Amino acid sequence: MHELGIVFYIVKDVKQVAEENHVEHVSSVVMDIGEVSTVVPHLLTDCWRWAADKEDLLRGCEMKVNTIPAVTICGDCQKEYETVKFGKICPYCNSKNTWLLQGNEVEINSIIV
Repeated sequence: MHELGIVFYIVKDVKQVAEENHVEHVSSVVMDIGEVSTVVPHLLTDCWRWAADKEDLLRGCEMKVNTIPAVTICGDCQKEYETVKFGKICPYCNSKNTWLLQGNEVEINSIIV
């Protein structure tokens, strides 16, 4: 479960931002998680609950997750499409010359104090 490792990095980053801004308690952290990022949101929030309660700064802090839809663009016809629904092959022209525009994110969106 790599979600626990990701949570350790989130905790580290949130603590650093809190320290730089003289914050004594964080009430929630909002994450942007891409639907093809390989991060499982409910596992991430479960790991967060365990790790956050070990830190005074984060005790009781909630993690909220925004799911970022995966979107792919075709290099041949320049059309965008839903990655999860259609995969690597463009549904408009059947080209394999495609790449992911969004949906692989694992980012802190905001820290609420």
